[in-house]
Amino acid sequence: MSQRLRFLLDTNILIPLQDSYQVLENNLANFVRLANIGGHQLLYHPATIADFERDTDAQRRSRNLQRIRQYPALDNPATCPWNTASTGPNDVCDNEILYALACDAAHALVTEDRGIHTKARAKGLNDRVYTIQTAEDWLRRLHEPRKVALPNIQDAPLHSLTPQLSAPFFDSLREGYNEFDDWFRRKARENRMAWVYRDETDVLAAICIYATQSNEAINDSGEHLSGTALKLCTFKVGDSVRGRKIGELFLKAAFRYASDNACEHLFIHANAERHDYLIRLLQEFGFEERGSYAGDLVLVKSHPISPPDASLFPPLEYARRYFPHFRYDSAVQKFLIPIQPHFHEILFPDYQPIQPRLFESSSNIGNAIKLAYLCHAQTKSINVGDLVLFYRTNDEKSVTSIGVVDRFEVIDDAARIAILVSRRTVYDIEQIDEMAKRPTKVILFRLVKHLPKPVSYDRLQRERVVSGPIQSIRKITDESFSRVLAAA
Repeated sequence: MSQRLRFLLDTNILIPLQDSYQVLENNLANFVRLANIGGHQLLYHPATIADFERDTDAQRRSRNLQRIRQYPALDNPATCPWNTASTGPNDVCDNEILYALACDAAHALVTEDRGIHTKARAKGLNDRVYTIQTAEDWLRRLHEPRKVALPNIQDAPLHSLTPQLSAPFFDSLREGYNEFDDWFRRKARENRMAWVYRDETDVLAAICIYATQSNEAINDSGEHLSGTALKLCTFKVGDSVRGRKIGELFLKAAFRYASDNACEHLFIHANAERHDYLIRLLQEFGFEERGSYAGDLVLVKSHPISPPDASLFPPLEYARRYFPHFRYDSAVQKFLIPIQPHFHEILFPDYQPIQPRLFESSSNIGNAIKLAYLCHAQTKSINVGDLVLFYRTNDEKSVTSIGVVDRFEVIDDAARIAILVSRRTVYDIEQIDEMAKRPTKVILFRLVKHLPKPVSYDRLQRERVVSGPIQSIRKITDESFSRVLAAA
């Protein structure tokens, strides 16, 4: 990449880097390694010095202040106007760092501070603020994209996993719930099911235990959900497979299960301190806080059987709240996007011409729901919430998949493109560099579904959706879109 990335590191990231007595966690160590490989710059904000100076441990304070100097400081950052005389010292430091990001002093901020992530969302900066896990994932996919295995998950009874219950994978679950083993065995006897992912060595690496419930209290207030609800009882992705979008994969499985079984809600109990990343992921797909249960946060997603009134929310917010429902009324534009088979396979590894049922043993289930597509088409009229229909060229010559646009921009800066697509693509650094030599259309979208039956080019012609070869992005009418859905 002609322009290397600059990462601001928060205090809670710098302390493990500076402290030679503290062992670096795998994600942090790999992030630093990949930053060095890519020539990316790791910086600290001068406000961090004041943060270190407040440390009451004199020996540690002196050690951190001495050793931080081996990293470059952000030069002459603008003073943050958000701070006032009443702002506490911790908030002053956080605000200074976030304001530097808002001023484009760096491409991204890396922090484990939940408060900063919350502030970043309020300031519209959340797409540039990363945890160690997500930052490491980004750089790994930029520099080691071919090492990312496509996940395949199975629907398995808990009793088939009982022999593995003593494995280290379950240790963190025991820490959060002292009676976990007893609970697991009890649910195994009830034939409780789970979606599981195994790594390349066939070792259990992620699990989502689920159950359907009807008219049961979900929180301490005794609130009940109408109809059938899908409860995600246990949701864990192991350290060894993080970055493979297994969380989105499990959500994709949950949404399909809820649709197939007429579940009107999905919900989960999550520890706000230990499960911050999971909670933010869930909120991206419409889960909302609904009180607490035994100290855990309760998050609920509405999943109505019939699509709600399209006028309730703007198209993107509608898709977020009610996914996999989406708006396709006349206020939403529809576009056909031609995509070569090679890039189709990159974006949609779970697509097969004749869709298998989820969890059939022979199928590879694609991981992410939120994806990115890059091209050099002429169009500049795509809006947030519009629909994109992907037309696979050359071999199948068919419309295969539908997505809802999250964001659309035209960019010729490789670093900015990398930031936008970081959480949702497998484009490597060389591909992004090559694309950015010309103004590039960046389409961030949510995959809604692959069509049950791909719609061929011949059918598109017969239905008067197109009248000639599909060589570039083209807008289609509402009527044409309806014909495509009918044909699928």
